[in-house]
Amino acid sequence: MADTVVGADPHADPSRRDFIHIAAAAAAGGAAVAVVWPLIDQMNPAGDTLALASIEFDLTKVAEGQQVVIKWRGKPLFVRNRTAAEIQKAVATPMSELRDPQSDDARHKPGKPQWLVLVGTCTHLGCVPTFGGGEYGGWFCPCHGSHYDTSGRIRKGPAPKNLVVPDWDFLSDTKIKVG
Repeated sequence: MADTVVGADPHADPSRRDFIHIAAAAAAGGAAVAVVWPLIDQMNPAGDTLALASIEFDLTKVAEGQQVVIKWRGKPLFVRNRTAAEIQKAVATPMSELRDPQSDDARHKPGKPQWLVLVGTCTHLGCVPTFGGGEYGGWFCPCHGSHYDTSGRIRKGPAPKNLVVPDWDFLSDTKIKVG
């Protein structure tokens, strides 16, 4: 049997050379993935925002005439059970008196005017209005003096728009889903 000298003939053991090329290519590919993966992964939405993309809420926690504030997508969400007097006052408001005209019917679900769901940030600079203040019986933003009525529509102050009504729906008579 003849002895072979390593490196004497480059074609002496082609399977060994092929293995080295394949191993080097695999290592380079793994290194490329290791470098690129964090760059791609950082483009995904944050995990804490995915959990709050939609939220369910039990309406039995809100008595008539009261409001509950819950957190949704990092913002306060007002869930209000309006009284008959508040609804009547909102319906009776002439559109000509509104800066951002929108009927009360457009701000609640059909047949359920007592339930009002609003994003609880002032449309001026994002402050959180308080309920029961102001001149119109609704919300008042103490930061800059915006007044909202019982339907969340802007009536006075620097805010340009009504409080935002998010996308929401009833899952049952006592449960809603926002988002």
